[in-house]
Amino acid sequence: MNEIMAIWAQWLKPSAGLPTVQWSILLALAAAAGHLVQRYLGLPKVLGYSVVGAFAGLAGFTGAVWPLEGIGLFLVELGVAVVLFEAGGRIPLRWFRHNPMVLVQSLLESFGTLALVFWVLRLLDVPQAVAEPLALVTMAASPAVLMRVVMDTRASGPMTERAMVLSTLSTLYALTLVSAQAGLMDRPHIGMMDTLYPIAVVLGLSVVVGGILALALRSALRVMSPNSENTSILLLALIAVGTALAAHFGGSAPLAALLGGMLLKHLNPRPWAWPRQLGTASSLLTMLMFVLVSVVAAQADWNKSVVTLVLALVAARALAKILGVAFGNAGSGASWKQALWVGCAMSPMSSIALLLVSQFVAASPAQGPMIAGIALPAILLMEMLGAVIATIAIHRAGESSKPWAPVLLGSTLGDGHES
Repeated sequence: MNEIMAIWAQWLKPSAGLPTVQWSILLALAAAAGHLVQRYLGLPKVLGYSVVGAFAGLAGFTGAVWPLEGIGLFLVELGVAVVLFEAGGRIPLRWFRHNPMVLVQSLLESFGTLALVFWVLRLLDVPQAVAEPLALVTMAASPAVLMRVVMDTRASGPMTERAMVLSTLSTLYALTLVSAQAGLMDRPHIGMMDTLYPIAVVLGLSVVVGGILALALRSALRVMSPNSENTSILLLALIAVGTALAAHFGGSAPLAALLGGMLLKHLNPRPWAWPRQLGTASSLLTMLMFVLVSVVAAQADWNKSVVTLVLALVAARALAKILGVAFGNAGSGASWKQALWVGCAMSPMSSIALLLVSQFVAASPAQGPMIAGIALPAILLMEMLGAVIATIAIHRAGESSKPWAPVLLGSTLGDGHES
């Protein structure tokens, strides 16, 4: 593929640069693939995006480099921040006061995943300095993938809401701990304060940035309509500013956006029409994020020695998510069957996991490549397989208002509303 690009570059000299042309074509193919996958297989469009990105990455596409840096890193952070702001805006903090067992369920599944994945990797002789970061990364589910699955299946119901809340909370824990842990890698530390201080700094700075973002949007909503396109532009612009500033001052941009969404929901409980409000710009950014993740993840060093570790990590993570949700289910207001499907719906990994791995790679030149060598194949696998599992879980729970069946020739099933 590199040879083809070199020949192409000799006679094609677009004003915006060759990478712009390459990415435009790749996104066009991804959009078409996503539509066809949903229309003819009844699967979420994100699967089509990921497949196109994976093929491009395996073919040697040079438009994305690893480790993430510069504009590529900013675009992924911005895409994740937009998704997490929306996810945080769906969580009413008052709900936890009336149903505290949801928090218990969240802690059990997240830290149960951390413990079980770490234990399994250590059994397979993975060094502790590599197993611990990998276990932290696996804590996070993917609200981005789950949100797209929910939109494509037109799902609603208690299982769907519970899965979104638990996915968002697991992401909150992972972002906080990984941001703090990355700062301690390759540095000697002796006491508990050396571990707790970075966590407090990351969380504190992210709360400040998220709070400023929430207050700014709350002030804007007093004079602007939630359904206005100008409000959408303001929202995206403020999230972009927060994304740039949070990381610069030592916080976490995605974490700040997540906390900002939660605070805005608390201060302004009136529901927003999120998908309509964020509009096509957000959809394009989300598609770009999924394609970029799969392109980068596909460029990992694939070899037989990694396969066992990846499969063990994925299996341990899936088991821990299901068992954690099940153990915390008593008194949470959900049935045991719903708990099973919630655990399955939390299987996807995607852009958030990639950002977490990128932090470890940037922090530790020694351990980073070993962490990425296992994590990247796992992320690519669970971005695609996780989307399918989440779709099955939603349909089996009976919360999709869209029939799940391939579209027959000449039928209009699934050809209607594009999200």
